[in-house]
Amino acid sequence: MQDCGVGLGSIALASLINESAASTADDPMAVKKPHFPGKVKNVILLFMAGAPSQFELFDNKPELAKFDGQLPPAELLEGYRAAFINPNSKLLGPKFKFAKHGQSGAEISELLPHTAKVADDLTIIKSMKTDAFNHAPAQIMMNTGSQLFGKPSLGAWSLYGLGSESRDLPGFVVFSSGTKGPSGGSSNWGSGYLPTVYQGVQLRSVGDPVLYLSNPAGIDSRVQRDSLDAISELNRQRLAVTGDPEIATRINSFEMAYRMQSSAPELMDISTETQSTLDLYGVKPGDSSFAKNCLLARRLVEGGTRFVQLFHEAWDQHGNLTKDIKKNCLATDQGCAALIQDLKQRGMLDETLVIWGGEFGRTPMVQGGGNDGRDHHPNAFTMWMAGGGMKPGITYGGTDDLGFNSVIDPIHVRDLHATILHQLGFDHQRLTFKFQGLEQRLTGVEEAHVIDNILA
Repeated sequence: MQDCGVGLGSIALASLINESAASTADDPMAVKKPHFPGKVKNVILLFMAGAPSQFELFDNKPELAKFDGQLPPAELLEGYRAAFINPNSKLLGPKFKFAKHGQSGAEISELLPHTAKVADDLTIIKSMKTDAFNHAPAQIMMNTGSQLFGKPSLGAWSLYGLGSESRDLPGFVVFSSGTKGPSGGSSNWGSGYLPTVYQGVQLRSVGDPVLYLSNPAGIDSRVQRDSLDAISELNRQRLAVTGDPEIATRINSFEMAYRMQSSAPELMDISTETQSTLDLYGVKPGDSSFAKNCLLARRLVEGGTRFVQLFHEAWDQHGNLTKDIKKNCLATDQGCAALIQDLKQRGMLDETLVIWGGEFGRTPMVQGGGNDGRDHHPNAFTMWMAGGGMKPGITYGGTDDLGFNSVIDPIHVRDLHATILHQLGFDHQRLTFKFQGLEQRLTGVEEAHVIDNILA
């Protein structure tokens, strides 16, 4: 067992001290009760933007290897639309070896040696499917339940439903690493028609976590506090007259920014962690990496942040699959596994739901020169979850022999969202917000089901 080290003790203590103050009527971030007792207090979503290839990581297909270089069966392609390739392209076998790991016998690629060590903590879902086959709409759908821009994100819904236990850090925090930001942009963590207080706050992992966090020259803490008090009083008077939730958002934003001047630098200072914890993640103070963002995610939920989302945009391998997916796994594998181990040894994994996945999968057919690429594929892909009341050490669902379609217990994005909300303590049909005359919800108007068979 690793030494747990020093966490965000003072931030957590400050959160408890201020909890009663958070219950005021004009505080949209006050802690709220769910529909029923939930298994989960916090969510960490590890979003592998660009869509990792399930064939190289989790969905081993010996038959696909057997028919490598041959054309797929014609009946398989009926009505199928691909993003870029001619669907009638040759099949491409998996590029890497698989082995079974843990008591669960989960099949995991040689590219993920660290993830393999926590196989018995994972709930691996091999039968995911979605409606979109291009990045921006698919990312928006995975994060908001719709391909259309302007809908609230999963993190925003979580914050709207439960509030935040932290008074000194944002309730919904976003980090981004990789070669670029996600294709769907800030809509992936936006609040849509919910009050903007519930949108994600993007933090930087190097330097000041938020720009302009320090006071300008000539402004000391007394002047700043007096100014904020005066502005807050004017805003509260206006809020009492209009009831406009955006005014409550403004009040909360000003106060949060003031408190973050001390809490945010403390959050980012990972030198307070023990060397064994830094080694577990493979990070060094001052460096920027996905693994460091994983460590910061643990520190955030430890300090009361409700929802943390890590984007790593690097997985769109239309070509150079072999080289680039190795690079991506080297950048993310250790951090993901360390996060699970760290949460578990601190007694936090039971109440923290960790989710890993991208917006869709990749085709069993080849794209690009040199037989070294895969196109977008919405019909079948793999995700995993850990902690948060999930049934550990199981592999759920499955695809056909060529990995083209989810055929065993298929799970739509809506079902995934319904399940996550259920673990937070919400009936997805009852967590609503009235907008444009309708009771809007994350899972929309189509059928969505909680996946009971993956729950502990």
